[in-house]
Amino acid sequence: MIDSRFYKNNGPFSLSKIAEICGAELQDSAKVGVMINDIAGITSDKEGEICFFFDRKKKEMASQIKTTACVTTSAFVELIPQGVIVLTCDDPHSAFIKLNRAMYTEIMHAPEIHERAVVSPTAKIGKDCYIGPNAVVGDGAVVGDNCYLEPNCTIGDNCVLGNNCRIGANANVMHAILGNNVYIYGGARIGWDGFGFQTVAGQHQRIAQLGRVIIGNDVEIGANSCVDRGALDDTVIGDGCRIDNLVQVAHNDKLGRGCILVAQVGVAGSCTFGNYVVAGGQVGFADHLNIGDMAQIGAQSGVMRDVEAGSTIMGTPAIGARDFMKQTACVQKLWKK
Repeated sequence: MIDSRFYKNNGPFSLSKIAEICGAELQDSAKVGVMINDIAGITSDKEGEICFFFDRKKKEMASQIKTTACVTTSAFVELIPQGVIVLTCDDPHSAFIKLNRAMYTEIMHAPEIHERAVVSPTAKIGKDCYIGPNAVVGDGAVVGDNCYLEPNCTIGDNCVLGNNCRIGANANVMHAILGNNVYIYGGARIGWDGFGFQTVAGQHQRIAQLGRVIIGNDVEIGANSCVDRGALDDTVIGDGCRIDNLVQVAHNDKLGRGCILVAQVGVAGSCTFGNYVVAGGQVGFADHLNIGDMAQIGAQSGVMRDVEAGSTIMGTPAIGARDFMKQTACVQKLWKK
């Protein structure tokens, strides 16, 4: 059951409404008026709850379903216990996402500028924004409409936020231009110095980082992740990218549309990613690499060379996934001998 202290439940919804939201077909038309209060796991036995069942690897668990209703595929209908109202659709996972969005709303503050917020008189704040306690908006900054700035976040001088942006608690945005619908999670650091030094006479001399961070539309950057600003050129995060928690994107990197970087990925400076590149957890990239469109890199890989578009690679140094599997199998055989 979803905790009502953190999320508002917009229900109850009738099964006819749920079928409409999910794009599903209700198998028993006599049940259109049954009311559903919550989404639950399959073993919940509270009246008025609905579950989703779509995992082919766990078909045997279907017998444990106890909710009032279940959304599944036509292939699994016969597995659902008697007494459970069944709705079917081609993609229950997508249906779950749709109903989740419709049924639950995160509890958030109404638009206001909190009395303890620090907003420069030269900043421009759009309509219907919330700026929380101890949040700071610097000189010349521009914040678009419907933005939500959580407590203790910082928007640096002259930064620009588009509409519908959310900046998490304790996050910092400096030297950056953000598009619309950008969510920077709590503790993230955007636009700080890249790691640029030159050793002169035995001393590490800092190289001024004069670029910016440019973030496109519909981007999410996870908690405690860092995106460094460029040295001369900009660091760019393309539209639709999803960056997980604890990710490092270094100076001058450029990510195309829809890239996904999972937790603890580290991208060294001046790398260029194509569109829809996926990097699993703890992947490390050497600097100045070109990663082609749709490339997929397995978790904990070390990428030291350019990657062709559409490639699937893994290992350290990263090689084609099939070759990596063959090498692993060969090493295991040798070890057993």
